[in-house]
Amino acid sequence: MLSKKLEPLRDDPTLDEVRAYLAPLLASQAAFDGWNEKAVAAAAEQAGVDTEMAGLAFNDGPVDMIDAWFVSVDDAMTAKFSKEELGAMKIRERITALVVARLEVLEADREGLRRALAILAAPPNLRTAAKLGWHAADTMWRLAGDTATDYNHYTKRTLLSAVYGSTISVFLDDESEDHAETKAFLDRRIENVMQFEKVKAKITRPSGDRFSMARFIGRLRYRGA
Repeated sequence: MLSKKLEPLRDDPTLDEVRAYLAPLLASQAAFDGWNEKAVAAAAEQAGVDTEMAGLAFNDGPVDMIDAWFVSVDDAMTAKFSKEELGAMKIRERITALVVARLEVLEADREGLRRALAILAAPPNLRTAAKLGWHAADTMWRLAGDTATDYNHYTKRTLLSAVYGSTISVFLDDESEDHAETKAFLDRRIENVMQFEKVKAKITRPSGDRFSMARFIGRLRYRGA
């Protein structure tokens, strides 16, 4: 859960500092007011920050607010593990643990997240939505210790963005105890990704049954797959 108890903001902060300070509070306010200036003002009042300054820090609209919130989610997820803790896990365990940690951060703000995703699903915002999904996947892979710079760099992030996105869709409506349904879905999708390594060689086959990335990613969307 994202902590809503903040240390006082320093005197004479920059707009970037105000933005980072208020970002963790935005989703809880957006759940009631929507991703708009009302949510910014409510977050500022909650944190004891000047509302005019808060408005200047978030003057680029709802997508900018959502972006800032997602950055704060990245930070909260990152803080859940030490390098030693992640280093002691196998790669599959690291990725699973990081996705679950991210969901735990989002748990208190599911309604704010639902509203954010509705905004990002609008046609003008689809490119930004894809970038945000990619960034989330990139953050998780980097925390997991991935240093690939070749083709693997892109396939890993593309696949994890699909896994994360499909898992979020289950998570939003999951009322099972301890989100058991979401975790089971995630386990199946991670297994799909692990299988990718076994079939990756088919990508470069000159003929025959070639591997299809689009077809593979499509399978990650469905609960029963």
